[in-house]
Amino acid sequence: MHRRALLTGFAGGLIAAGTAPAFASAAHRVLHVRPGGSVQAAVDKVVARGGTGWTVFVHPGTYREVVNIPAQAAELTLRGATHDPRDTVIVYDNANGTQKPDGSGTYGTAGSATFTSAAPGLTVRDLTLANDWLRADHPEITGTQAVAAYVTGDRTQFTCVRLLAHQDTLFADTTALTSFDRHYYRDCYIEGDVDFVFGRARAVFEHCHFHTLDRDVAFKPEGMVFAPATARANPYGFLAVRGLVTSGAEDGAYKIARPWVPSYETTAWPSLVVRDTWLGPGIDAVTPYINMRDAYPWQTMRFREYGNSGPGAVISVPENRPQLTAPEADEHTRHTYLGDWCP
Repeated sequence: MHRRALLTGFAGGLIAAGTAPAFASAAHRVLHVRPGGSVQAAVDKVVARGGTGWTVFVHPGTYREVVNIPAQAAELTLRGATHDPRDTVIVYDNANGTQKPDGSGTYGTAGSATFTSAAPGLTVRDLTLANDWLRADHPEITGTQAVAAYVTGDRTQFTCVRLLAHQDTLFADTTALTSFDRHYYRDCYIEGDVDFVFGRARAVFEHCHFHTLDRDVAFKPEGMVFAPATARANPYGFLAVRGLVTSGAEDGAYKIARPWVPSYETTAWPSLVVRDTWLGPGIDAVTPYINMRDAYPWQTMRFREYGNSGPGAVISVPENRPQLTAPEADEHTRHTYLGDWCP
């Protein structure tokens, strides 16, 4: 595996985040971060100045840092200063098994994230969020989950965002088991290999492009796109609608999903609906779902499809591809999942 080319050549090469201050316009609650500055420093200023309703514009460049947006930064908008998410990249390279600098242990899956947010009402636009940690570079590490974005908080919206990693790219989660935090991802590009969209959130992915990487392994499947861990009390989990799934791997190398029932939350009842979506040949059309653990068979989970197309959507073994009826499909829409929130 090779490290991704994350840049589009801004100023001819890498631009590292530094300690230069962000440029502020207090009257309009706006901050600007430019190359040599720090996105985290801008977030810290937002919190120090009251925290609610700020916009942070991040100008083209690559910011090699970890960004953590706390719950106090409510209604924050973080956006690239251009309309092309490839122009502005936030990237780092921690993994689950990476040792913390202070010697207190490893980061764990959630702690490996390049971008973390617990802020309600967060909007992210026109950015690339990436974790470029590679298994091949660290054969001594067995905890190979390396998250690009770990997101909790209700009313979280990502638009035109690129999310790049390998295992566990997007951790779309909730603040607590009893919280049904709503996420909305529109026109996003998400790539990875193992369980690269996972978590407990009630999340809608509309017009999103999911891309499976060619993993350098001798076994099949190489990975899965989704691994929902929906709380049993939550009527809705992940909804992928009007998107597409492509692959850099050979035909049939990937599954659509497997259910994640965490050992710390064995009451989970994973929910996933994929509808009106083009599934490329990289998806195993005959057996598109698989168990994570045999104690929790995928057939007992809330996995359904409706109106999909493409070679990965061909129904040759109906019992392996549970479908919604037309009346049921009417209940699985963006409006139903997001309720009174209209992003």
